[in-house]
Amino acid sequence: MARKSKEVWVAPAQNSLPLPAVTGNEYNGLGETSRRRPRQVFWQIDWLRTPGSHPYAPVLKAVVDRFTSVAAYRDVYAGADRGPRKLPDPGPQVEATPERWTERLKAFALNQPGARDSAYPGLGSEAELVGIARIKPEWIYEGCETDHTHLVILGIAMNHERLSRVPSSAEDPEGQLEVCDQYNRGARVANWLAHWIRGQGYRSRAHCGPWVGSLNLLPAALACGMGELGKHGSLINRQFGSSFRLAAVETDMPLLPDEPDIIGADDFCARCQVCTDACPPDAIFSSKQQVRGEFKWFVDFDKCIPYFNETYGCGICIAVCPWSTPGRAPKLAERWLRRAREKAASR
Repeated sequence: MARKSKEVWVAPAQNSLPLPAVTGNEYNGLGETSRRRPRQVFWQIDWLRTPGSHPYAPVLKAVVDRFTSVAAYRDVYAGADRGPRKLPDPGPQVEATPERWTERLKAFALNQPGARDSAYPGLGSEAELVGIARIKPEWIYEGCETDHTHLVILGIAMNHERLSRVPSSAEDPEGQLEVCDQYNRGARVANWLAHWIRGQGYRSRAHCGPWVGSLNLLPAALACGMGELGKHGSLINRQFGSSFRLAAVETDMPLLPDEPDIIGADDFCARCQVCTDACPPDAIFSSKQQVRGEFKWFVDFDKCIPYFNETYGCGICIAVCPWSTPGRAPKLAERWLRRAREKAASR
């Protein structure tokens, strides 16, 4: 049966963005057959200080100006507790095995009973997910470097009922305020974790959303077991679906990396059209695309960003994803993994 055609959203002229001649898809490597490092195309705070430093700096500034013109969006970051703003120098190095450091770090990040360090009474909340990956050169953005060895990825669950109020507006910002609140919580956990790591004598650097640092967190999150990449360009986790946000800490602390977690989401997305049909600007490709030498799910940046700007962050694709419905992801993972095993057994 043919899919029903939909009316595609068109950006109003009064809110048009100063898009450069080079497209965001080109920057992201759409259609490129060779592997290379990713390039930063958005959410780099330094661009606001130096608007001419990047072709997309004027676009970022226009988006930030629109967001912060609404008091609710401006205030949610201005008054937020995002953890310590200045981290101490690393103290005397404490010796422990990678196994022990991994255990202690995860317990601290998850705020597990008995893991609270008396030196950190201000840690106000915890992550729901934590994974560890050994840093790979292909995750580092062009022009950036790091001499840290490991990346700790933090998963911050969202209130799906509140998230489902997207798309947001200046009059009804609630859905996007949920995104802001969880980015703030992720920053708080990441900064306190970085603080704790330095207290053990190791170096650390926090990556706090929505602003990106020197590393692309998505492939790292895939590598350390956060789930699979969905058709909508976001992660799908076996517990929270796509209803969570990322923060991270890079460090030279000796840690044990986690393994990827295959949950059947890739096969599910190949058959599902929910996010594709729900996307107003029609930015979600229905099939995988070649991006920097790899076939994967990809979202059309040049179609997405004007609607993202218009609706203060959109989020529709994450909210409507069947995996994001509370309590549904574990059942979907079980079902689609069973199908994969049955398919493999029949060959």
